[in-house]
Amino acid sequence: MAQQQHLYLVDGSSYIFRAYHRLPPLTDPEGTPVGAVYGYTTMLWKLAEDLDKAEGPTHLAVILDKDSQSFRNEIYDGYKANRPEPPEDLVPQFPLIRDATRAFSLPCIEMQGYEADDLIATYARAAQARGWNVTIVSSDKDLMQLVGEQNGPNGLARIDMLDTMKNQRIFLDEVEEKFGVGPELVGDVLALMGDSVDNVPGIYGIGPKTASKLIAEHGSLTAALDAAHQMKPSKLRDRLIEGRKDAELSKILVTLKEDCELPEPLDDFKLDGVPPEPLAAFLAKHGFTSLLRRLDGGHGSPSRATDLNPPKPQTAGDKGQAEGNRQPLPEMPPVDRSAYETVQTIERLEHWVERAFAARLVAVDTETSALDSVAADLVGVSLALGPNDACYIPLDHLNEGGGGSDMFAQRPEQVPLAQAIAALKPLLESDAVLKVGQNIKYDINVLARHGIAVAPVDDTMILSFTLDAGRAQDGIGGGHGMDELSERHLGHTPLAFKDICGTGKKAITFGEVPLDRATAYAAEDADVTWRLHQHLKPRLAIEGGTRIYERVDRPLIPVVAQMERHGIKVDRARLVRSRVRSRPHMREGCDALALETRS
Repeated sequence: MAQQQHLYLVDGSSYIFRAYHRLPPLTDPEGTPVGAVYGYTTMLWKLAEDLDKAEGPTHLAVILDKDSQSFRNEIYDGYKANRPEPPEDLVPQFPLIRDATRAFSLPCIEMQGYEADDLIATYARAAQARGWNVTIVSSDKDLMQLVGEQNGPNGLARIDMLDTMKNQRIFLDEVEEKFGVGPELVGDVLALMGDSVDNVPGIYGIGPKTASKLIAEHGSLTAALDAAHQMKPSKLRDRLIEGRKDAELSKILVTLKEDCELPEPLDDFKLDGVPPEPLAAFLAKHGFTSLLRRLDGGHGSPSRATDLNPPKPQTAGDKGQAEGNRQPLPEMPPVDRSAYETVQTIERLEHWVERAFAARLVAVDTETSALDSVAADLVGVSLALGPNDACYIPLDHLNEGGGGSDMFAQRPEQVPLAQAIAALKPLLESDAVLKVGQNIKYDINVLARHGIAVAPVDDTMILSFTLDAGRAQDGIGGGHGMDELSERHLGHTPLAFKDICGTGKKAITFGEVPLDRATAYAAEDADVTWRLHQHLKPRLAIEGGTRIYERVDRPLIPVVAQMERHGIKVDRARLVRSRVRSRPHMREGCDALALETRS
C-alpha cells in the first residue's frame, strides 16, 4: 500500500494581522515597513519547525486572499462592506508577505474573484478525493464546514484543522462542541445567526445558541424555516418568517465553493526541503539579521544599518521643542453619548465581539467596585470600535433604577458574568486584535483575576508619557490622565466620576448607578480612549518615539501588572547591606521595607 499523503493548507491571512499587532513598526534598509513581514516570517518558520518535529506533511501550501472582492460581492453588495481599510503601513507589506512565502520555496496560492477559504475548500476536497489526509492551519469557523473523513483509495481520508494560537487540533468533537451540530450543518447555523465580521445578515435577533438549537432540532436550515408557521406565536416565530429571505441569502454567502479551478496542481505542493539560498537572500534584503543567523550557512548581518539593527547614535540629536510636533486631529464627529449601546444579552455581546475581531483594534475599559485592581470586583466592561461606536456591558449592577440591593431592588437584565467572560476571553487574548486602554495595566489586573490574559495592548497614558513627558505646561505637556488628555487633544470634557457616583457620605458604588448613566460614562471612556489612540500613536514615528515606546515603555506594561498582582521578592540581607552604604535620608525607607518583609 502506498504511503498516505498529508497536505497542510495554511490560511496565510490569519497570520498577517496577528503579526502586525504583535510587533513594533519596523522598517527595512529601504525604509519600507516590515513589522508584519517579520512576524509572518517567524510564524511560518515556527510552523515549519513544529511540523518537522512531529509527523510532518508531505505537501504544503499557503493560501491568501487576492484582494477584498469576490463573487459574493456580486451576489450581495453589502458583503464585508463593514470591514475597515487595512492600516496604511500594512498595505505595502502585503506583496512582501508573498515574497516571504516564496522565499521558503512554498507555493503561494491566490485567485481573483475567490476568497482564500474557497481555495482551501477546493484543494482540501480534491486531496481528500485522492485519499490524502488534509490539515487546515486556521481557526476560522467558516472552514469548520470541511472537517470530517471519507473513504479513499488508502482507507479513511481525514480533513481536520490546526489552531496554532491554542495549539489545538479541531475535528468532529470540537466542531460539535462549538456549534452543537456536525460540520455538514455548520453553514446552516451560520446562515441563521449571520456574521457581523463579514456583514452576513442572518436573521436579526437570532444568536449562536438559538441558531444551533433550531438546526439541531429540525435538521437543516430549510426545515427550520418551514417549521416556523407551526410554532407558537412568539418573537422567534415572527423573526423566522420575516427573515427567511435573509437567511437563504446568508446560506449562499457562507457556503464554501469547493469546485474552483485549481491554480496549481496538488502534486506541485510536494515538500522537498527549504533551500537556504532564496531564504537567506530575502532575510538579508530586509534586514532580518536574527533570523539570518539561524540559517545554516547564513551570510551574516547586512552591512547597512536598519531599524532592526540600529546604529549607535553619533550625535546628540535634535532636542526638539517644548510644544512638540502637533499633528492635526483626524476628522471625527463630536462625542455623542446617546449613540452608545447598553449590552444586556449574550447575543448582543457576541455581536460586538465579532465586530471587534473584524476591526482588529478595540478600546477597552473596565468599571469596578474599588480603585485597587487586585481586590476590586468587576462591575462592567466597555468597548469602542470607532467614534461614538461604543457600548457598555453591565455585569454586576444591583438595581434596575439605580441604588443598592435592598428588599425592593430589582436587578437589571445583564449577561451572566461567566458567559460574558467566556465571550470576551477569545477577543481580549487574540493576537490578531490590538487592545487599547487608558492605564490598561489596571484593566489587565482586573481581568486577570477572571482568567483573561489581555494582549497585545497599547496604552494612551503611556503613549502620552513617551511623547510629552517633561514638556512644559504651556506647551503640550502636563498630566497624562484621560480627562486631561481629552481636553488637551480632543477639546472634549468627559463626564467626571464624581458626577456619576457623587462624593463624601452620599457617594455610591458604580454598581448602584442607573444603567443609562453608567453607559454614558463608561462607554464614553472607551470612546475617548479610541480617539486619543488615533491621535497619539501616529506621532511616535513622526517625533522619534517609536523605539522607546515599543522597546521599553510598552513591554513594561504587563511586567509591572504582574508585579502588582504577585508582588516582588526582596533579599533582606542585601537590603540591610545597602542600608549601611546608603545616605542617611534613605535609611529610614530601607528599614521600613526590611521590616515589612519579615515574616
